[in-house]
Amino acid sequence: MAILVTGGAGYIGSVTVEYLVSRGEQVVVLDNLSRGHREAVPLQVPFYKGNMGDRELVTQITREYSVESCIHLAAYAYVGESVAEPRLYFENNVGQGTALFGSLLQAGVRRIVFSSSCVTYGEPLALPIRESEKQWPTSPYGWSKLLLERELAAYDRAYGMKFVCLRYFNAAGATEKCGERHTPETHLIPNVLLAASGRKSEVSVYGDDYETADHTAIRDYIHVGDLAEAHGLALDYLRKGGASEFLNLGSGCGHSVLEVIEYARQITGRPIPIRIEPPRPGDPARLVADATRAREILGWTAKQSDLSTIIHSAWSWHQEHP
Repeated sequence: MAILVTGGAGYIGSVTVEYLVSRGEQVVVLDNLSRGHREAVPLQVPFYKGNMGDRELVTQITREYSVESCIHLAAYAYVGESVAEPRLYFENNVGQGTALFGSLLQAGVRRIVFSSSCVTYGEPLALPIRESEKQWPTSPYGWSKLLLERELAAYDRAYGMKFVCLRYFNAAGATEKCGERHTPETHLIPNVLLAASGRKSEVSVYGDDYETADHTAIRDYIHVGDLAEAHGLALDYLRKGGASEFLNLGSGCGHSVLEVIEYARQITGRPIPIRIEPPRPGDPARLVADATRAREILGWTAKQSDLSTIIHSAWSWHQEHP
C-alpha cells in the first residue's frame, strides 16, 4: 500500500517525501517538473513525470502501487502571477485537481491530505486567524485553493472521501537535503539569502505603506519540516477513521518584511540592500495563524518555526547548495 504525493518534486513536496520515507512509508511521486526538480526526489522513490489531471496515468499508478491515500501538493502558487494570468491557475489548480480527485475516487482512494493555503482568508477581520474566519480570497490563487476545499467537502458528503485540508501560512527554512529554490524566486526568505550571498544585488520590499508598525506586510513563517510532519499526522488521523477537517498550520507569531531582513543580516553577517517597490496585487497586510485545532486534532505543534531557526536552516542549505 502506497501514498501518492503529487508535486513531490517541489519545495514542500520534496521535504514531505523525505519525511514520509524516514518513517517507513511507501511513497510514489507524480510531478510534471514544470516547477519542481527531479533531483529533489530520492532515487529509491518511484517517480512519474506527468500531470495530475492525466486520468490514465493516475489510474495506472494507483493500480501498480495499491495507492491507499494521496497527499496533493501539486499547484501553481504565485499570488502575483495568478492575478496577471488567472487562466493558468483555474485550468491547472482547479481543472487538473478536479480530474485528479475523480481518478482517485474511481480507484477507490478515499483519504486525501490537501495542500491548501492561508490566502483563502483574504484580508482577515481578526488576528490570529481561526479556521472559522470568513474566506474571501484576494487573488485567483486563493480562489483556486478555496474551490478545491469546497469540492472535497462535496465529495465527502456524496462519496465518503475523507480529507484534511491544511491551510499553510508561509513555508520557509530547509532540511539538510532539501531547500527552497524557485524560478523565478518570489518568496522573501530565499531572496533575502540570495542577496546575502551576493547572487542578488538587492531585495525588493513590496509595499511600505501597510497599516503595520514598520509599514511592511506581516506574515507567519513556518518551518517546512514542521509542515511535512503535519502531513504525516494528518494521514495517521484519517487512517484511524477521523472526520474531514480544515486546519491552519502556522507558528502563531507574525514577522514583518523588514524584521525578517534584519534577522537575516544578523545571522549571515552580510549587508542586505533593499529597494522599496509598489505592493503586489492580492497581498493582504497581515496573516497570522491560530493553529490550536491542529494541536488538538493532530497533536501537531510547530517545533522548528522560530524565525532564527528557519533562517539558520535556510542559510546553511543555500551555502551547501550554491
